[in-house]
This record gives sequence, structure tokens and C-alpha cells, in this order.
Amino acid sequence: MAINYFSRCAKMNISAINLAMPPTSLSVKSRHVAVIGAGAAGLVAARELRREGHSVVVFERGHEVGGTWVYTPQVEPDPLGLDPNRPIIHSSLYSSLRTNLPREVMGYIDFPFVTRPGENRDPRRYPGHREVLLYLKDFAREFGVEEMVRFETDVIKVGILGDEKWKVRSKKSSFNDNNEIISKSNAEFDDEIYDAVVVCNGHYTEPRIADIPGINLWPGKQMHSHNYRIPEPFRDQVVIVIGSSASAVDICRDIAPVAKEVHVASRSVADETYTKQPGYNNLWFHSMIDHAHEDGAVVFRNGKTVLSDLIMHCTGYKYHFPFLDTKGIVTVDDNCLGPLYKHVFPPALAPYLSFIGIPWKIVPFPLFEFQSKWIASILSGRITLPSQKEMMEDIQAFYSTLEVSSIPKRYTHCIGQSQFEYNNWLATQCGCQGVEKWREAMYSMASVNRSLRPEMYRDEWDDHHLVSEAYEDFMKYLSASNL
Repeated sequence: MAINYFSRCAKMNISAINLAMPPTSLSVKSRHVAVIGAGAAGLVAARELRREGHSVVVFERGHEVGGTWVYTPQVEPDPLGLDPNRPIIHSSLYSSLRTNLPREVMGYIDFPFVTRPGENRDPRRYPGHREVLLYLKDFAREFGVEEMVRFETDVIKVGILGDEKWKVRSKKSSFNDNNEIISKSNAEFDDEIYDAVVVCNGHYTEPRIADIPGINLWPGKQMHSHNYRIPEPFRDQVVIVIGSSASAVDICRDIAPVAKEVHVASRSVADETYTKQPGYNNLWFHSMIDHAHEDGAVVFRNGKTVLSDLIMHCTGYKYHFPFLDTKGIVTVDDNCLGPLYKHVFPPALAPYLSFIGIPWKIVPFPLFEFQSKWIASILSGRITLPSQKEMMEDIQAFYSTLEVSSIPKRYTHCIGQSQFEYNNWLATQCGCQGVEKWREAMYSMASVNRSLRPEMYRDEWDDHHLVSEAYEDFMKYLSASNL
């Protein structure tokens, strides 16, 4: 039932797309563009913008590229992430994290994510998080992106000026003894004017928390998976994990060997669900929590009651742009960022404000790449957007389709399987090659394999023919010595 739900969600996100190629402009312009964030989205945005002839500055509050792929053992002092004044840790990685997609699928189109020589490189097809970071650093080095990045620079405010310009206010940040980012309170603000701003700050830092009746009186501890790193703190505890996404699946298995009991609650399963996970004697799957008691009991919708020490919310994140001032033109409502034309441009501010990486349930890096090509080409005037009126009509038609299909607003940016149609539409706009057939097939087979082998899918698979096809395709970009 949950699979069908997300499938409908995915289809709706692409419903109003017109595959016609827009007109080409003969006047190509160079813009001065600010990119916010040097993660996977910001890096490829910077490359594509410069390829198109734009002048680019990338603002990165950390001291290295990689964004959310920069692991830190540090966690925030507020384990639920509700305190708006807490020091923010931008990474949500846990120590044991491995990718849940094969590396061939994950990489940028023209910079394959292949095994590379060197110490401490991870040759596995589903590598650990450090290998992904090293890949992003390889990409930045290969295309000279790092020279465009201002590290340890915190963007304080991005605001509209009257002449279709943008003012970006920033200041230098620094790190304390625990390698946590802190702002220099005595640092001077730096105000600069840009023609356009591309927002690539990610959306894995502002936690969403499940609404549980009675939780305010429940005496146990709570935390969000954003602050999970290693299993040892949960030794001999009874832990409830809320969620059914990749992080919940990984974390419940990560802590089961040390915890007394692990109970996983999910709203995407039937209310009567209650099953023990094969291969474990202390891991159960439940329907969602019904309510919590002040005596420490947690009652599930299946009628089971558990006395728990801790509830971990693996419940996703909110879009959050504390630095962005659009005078109310762009808002976030129930995790719907809008209005956005094709998840990228707010019509009233297009093309001078854009967002990369808003869609979810996707293969991120290639989607970022296609969005970046589109934005760069539009800013140069090589291709054009529809009128503001036409973009708003497209958005309203899309919203109406979601409403008629009873899809909640919070799933507006859920794309899923339709990501490939979306990517190909972007490629058509830009006049470039779309998604390779093997990549789409490999994504589908990986999803099936994950369902069939939930414990072993990262190490056992049946798509060897697609791997061979992928590496044949990679030969266009890599010499034999690199492979």
C-alpha cells in the first residue's frame, strides 16, 4: 500500500511537464552568481555556471567541500533539534553509513563514481560515506571548483534589491576545539551585490518530529536521527525507532546488536502490523505509535505496549532557509517550498533566484547536474523560461493534481520513479544527453534487490550485465587506467 502511495506521488510531480524545447536566445550574457553551499549540489552548480560563462562565488560555512557528506562525531546539544538557537551541526551522517544505491548510479553523468586508487579508498559497490566525500573532492579538484569557494564563510542574509540584484551578507566563521562551526561574534559583515543567487544549502539539518499524543508527559528520552552517530550509547536500552526510510532501516539494525530491544514504528504500514525481523531476537516492526503514557509506556496502534527508554525520530527534515529574505514571495508550508516552477524557480523572482536539490526520493547527483545545466543556460539567455503567468499556471495545475489525488502537501517535492522523466525533460531543455537507460534500469533493480535482500543487498546483486554496460559508457569519460 505504501509503495502505491509513493508511486502516485511520483507521477503527480511530472504531470504538467511540456517536453517542447524552449526558444533559443542569440544574446548570451555572463552573470555574477552567488552559490550558497559547497555540497554535491553547489559543486556541480558552480561547474555548470562557469562552463556557461558566468562569474561564480560559492559560499561555504565549513572548511571543506562535501556538505552533508562531511562526517563529524559531534552532535547538537539539543538531541531533537527543536531549539532555534542551538549550534547547528550540518551533517546527519552516522558512522556505519553506506550508500543505499550502487556507485554507478550515484555519480554525476560525465564524472563516473568508479573505484579510484589511493590509500583509504573504499572499493565496494555500495561504499561508506567517506568514499562519497572523496569522490566529491575528486570532482571539485578535477574541475577547479575549489578556487571558486570561500570556505569558513557563513551567509547571514540574502535579500532582493530593487534593480533585480541580490545583496548577500556574509561573515567569516571559525571552529572551536571540538571542530564545531562557530561564528566570530566580532567579525565584520561583508555585503556584496550579485546578479543571481542559486540556493544549494541542502535540507538535512532541520529535523521533522513525529506528533505523538501524550509525549509531553512521557518520562523517557527523545532524539532525532540527525544526532545519531554510533550504537554504543544505546547498549542495554529499549529503543523505539520511528520511520521507514533508509536511515530508520539502517539505524535499527545498527543498534540491535547492543540494545536490549528495538521496536520500529511506521505510519506507512497497516495498523495491525507486528512482526519480528528475521535473524534478530530483539527487533520488532510495528504500526505507528498511538500514544505515550507518563508511566513510561508507549502504545502502538497494533495494541502492543512497550516500556521504552528512548524514542528516536527517523522522520526526515524540513526545508529551512533562515538566511533568505524574499519578502514573503517564497514560503515553506507543510514542507512544500513554493511557488516553484519545476521545483527550481519561483516565478516572480526567476531566473535570478533558483533552488537546486529540492526534490526527494531521487538519485541526487545526476538530478543536481541537470538542474544546474538548466539554470546556467537560462541565466546566460541561451534558453528562456515561460512567462511568469505561464509558470504560475503550470504550478497551480500541478497543485490541483496533487489535491485531486489526495496527496498531502508535504509530498509536493517527492518525485521517485518519475525523476528520470524529470531529468530527461531538463536535458531536453538544455539540448544535452539525458539519463542513460542502464542507469534507470539499475536504479529499479537496486530497489527490488533492497526489498528482496534487506540485510545483504549492498553485497549481493544480480545486475552484472548493467554494471558492464555502465562501464562501457564510462569509457567516454575515463581512460582505461582510471577504471
